[in-house]
Amino acid sequence: MKIRDIKVFACCPGRNFVTVKVITDTGVYGLGDATVNGREMAVVAYLEEHVVPCLVGRDPQAIEDIWQYLYKGAYWRRGPITMAAIAGIDMALWDIKGKLADMPLYQMLGGKSRTGVTLYAHANGETIGDTINKAQSQINQGFKAVRLQCAVPGLEVTYGVLGDKKDYYELQGNRPLPPEEQWSTAKYFNMIEELFCEARKQLGPEVKLLHDVHSRLTPIESARLGKLLEPYNLFFLEDVCIAENQDNLQLVRQHTTIPLAIGETYNSIWDCKELIQNQSIDFIRTAATHAGGITAMRRIADFASLFNVQTAPHGAPDLSPICFAAHIHLNTWTHNFGIQEYVGPGNEQVQKIFSHDIEVKDGLAFVSEAPGLGVDFDELAAEPYPYKRSYLPVSRLEDGTVWNW
Repeated sequence: MKIRDIKVFACCPGRNFVTVKVITDTGVYGLGDATVNGREMAVVAYLEEHVVPCLVGRDPQAIEDIWQYLYKGAYWRRGPITMAAIAGIDMALWDIKGKLADMPLYQMLGGKSRTGVTLYAHANGETIGDTINKAQSQINQGFKAVRLQCAVPGLEVTYGVLGDKKDYYELQGNRPLPPEEQWSTAKYFNMIEELFCEARKQLGPEVKLLHDVHSRLTPIESARLGKLLEPYNLFFLEDVCIAENQDNLQLVRQHTTIPLAIGETYNSIWDCKELIQNQSIDFIRTAATHAGGITAMRRIADFASLFNVQTAPHGAPDLSPICFAAHIHLNTWTHNFGIQEYVGPGNEQVQKIFSHDIEVKDGLAFVSEAPGLGVDFDELAAEPYPYKRSYLPVSRLEDGTVWNW
């Protein structure tokens, strides 16, 4: 068996996705997600110019060899574009192997460690009351873990809050140039404790509460936040400060017992090695699409298990349902899995293009028993939604200084 062709699709059913389709000479094909939010066409070019020509004619079952060939053979290692391209191919090859074996991916990895994958939902509001009401709505639907994000009074736009947009797809899919958003740490601190104080009072002690700072704070400000929110027993604080300087998290760790999560911008095991090994974090949030695929995520999960760090894969809407399916398989297998981010099944167009039978019920996701990843991609349904350039925002402090978005 050999790889006959590899197709790369960039479509925008509300927001952009890059989909890889590896086709064998027997007609069996596999799918992968290679989306990098705001840099989608860079991955498309990398795949079409530097990956596809090198893989046609190779054995699709040689997953490990192909992964090493793409990683070590390129000389220029790592980086989000390279690793997303590798990830798209890697997922597709695992999908093919599962189909050939007539087994779902999680069985190929070693079987189930759990019957269902715990999800956390999003609750974002314009006010504290609005945020808590939306959290209660998610709890009423069966979710036992909810991320709270609230608009900061005095700022026109706040990360994680939809504003006048109906969903994340409308929010993220219409930015032909990067919008610039203002940030104020002082204004954020003026409201954040009240949000979680009221949430605990109204939602009770059992629901798991999470929060994403999105790298807005300095290490010492992050330490202050951790101490401030300790009485409200958060499940984790995500991305409290920038990820590049990993010593930052040690400083935060010294000042708070709130579990810390980070890693959605990491793209290899080397990016998170020291954080895991030094036990500076409690949850590693690498995503299959951005960290080199299923092959790489297995290594990260196994390494993290040695140091009592759990996996909590990134699950924002910039990852396609193919990546979500890969995560559900990985999370079903991974012994040290913690929790999976979930923003819903996507809009009507997304659900038409990407079909799968993953069931979500009472805050749990149940893995597909279909061979491989258990997800399909309808090329014809994607045609009316061509790629549309759209960017993530840029953040500035009130004095105009560019800041971490």
